Amino acid sequence: MSNDFRRVKVIDSMRGFSLFGILLANMLIFQYGIYGKDMIHLFSLSPSDSAAYVFLKVAVEESFMPIFTFLFGYSMVKMKESLERRKLGVKRHFFRRFFLLLGFGLLHGVFLWEGDILTFYGMMGVFLLLFFLKRKAKTLLVWATILLVLTGAAGYGSLNDNMYLLSDKQTLTTYVKDTIHVYGSGTYEQIKDHRNNVDPMNVAGYKFAFAFLFTPFIMGALFLFGMYAGKKKWFYDVSANQKQYGRWAAALIPLGLLLKGTMYLWPDANWAGSTHMLGGSLLSLGYIAGFAWLYAKYEKSFLIKAFESVGRISLSNYLMQTVICTTIFYGYGLGYFGKLGMIAGIFVCIGIYGIQLIGSYMYVQKFQTGPVEKLLRIWTNFSWSGKPKEKKALPAEVNHPFVG
Repeated sequence: MSNDFRRVKVIDSMRGFSLFGILLANMLIFQYGIYGKDMIHLFSLSPSDSAAYVFLKVAVEESFMPIFTFLFGYSMVKMKESLERRKLGVKRHFFRRFFLLLGFGLLHGVFLWEGDILTFYGMMGVFLLLFFLKRKAKTLLVWATILLVLTGAAGYGSLNDNMYLLSDKQTLTTYVKDTIHVYGSGTYEQIKDHRNNVDPMNVAGYKFAFAFLFTPFIMGALFLFGMYAGKKKWFYDVSANQKQYGRWAAALIPLGLLLKGTMYLWPDANWAGSTHMLGGSLLSLGYIAGFAWLYAKYEKSFLIKAFESVGRISLSNYLMQTVICTTIFYGYGLGYFGKLGMIAGIFVCIGIYGIQLIGSYMYVQKFQTGPVEKLLRIWTNFSWSGKPKEKKALPAEVNHPFVG
């Protein structure tokens, strides 16, 4: 097995693993709404569900999606290298890819679910392409570190202060109570109208524009760390670096959990908001290192291979999670919005992801890409086969799987 092939497998496996954490974090939104998840007192949780809620907020939320962003940046570098080897236009392929990703995100957010992340990825991809893709590894590391510090600074403020930063308590409370009723018993059209047309935020236009322009800098650290890792060829041989990954995981995971937990230990302390934000990113890096260590140890296990299968069709799996969960929780489906509880929600996640593990493993035995990934490749490469149109024959190892 070549090092290049091994590297691709660990990246796909890591992407598949992160999708489970993303589902757990998104379950808070599916079950309580994008604002309700932070006003959980309105749902009268049991003590055990309250403990599970804190666990998800500290160990999962804001620490698994950044793994995806890290891998997004990593894959951008590898796709750029592959396109350059093929002597294909880098910018036009990326622009087409991000344009369709943006389109998928808009459709996903408008017609299905308020927690969409694909729109943001499409915009961030353009930002990274224009300003960072051609930078040297050292430059990426410096900027990633600067943005990581900036992320912590942006989180300054207590838990209670940050909750009502853009809206007053009464307005948010009324909105969440309306959401409970509409999402729990409304029709598809009623839920869509509430999602797209009812906004509890009192944000002036110029503030929204500033936030829109500033967001890539606040959220960009893990993207840039991923690009740095791609340029430095991390994960090419995980077995050779297993001990190093283990040391990083042993240091970063406890540190990240401690920093994230400060906001719940000292909810009125302004500095806790900064440590919470910083801890989220450090915990993500710890999870990345920890998974690389586990991959090196259990590479041949079925679970690792199943993670890889989920990761290979991660976009299709991500969207399928939305379809399944909105059907379970929204009024046009089973109507369990706000009713199931935290622990039961976690078991629902385990069930859904378990089905995706087995289903994806079986699917990739017959098909190379998922259905949504296929559409993305066709559009990116302007080819019905989904494969890049090479200008001349190249060795087989140049056919990097990140392209398309």
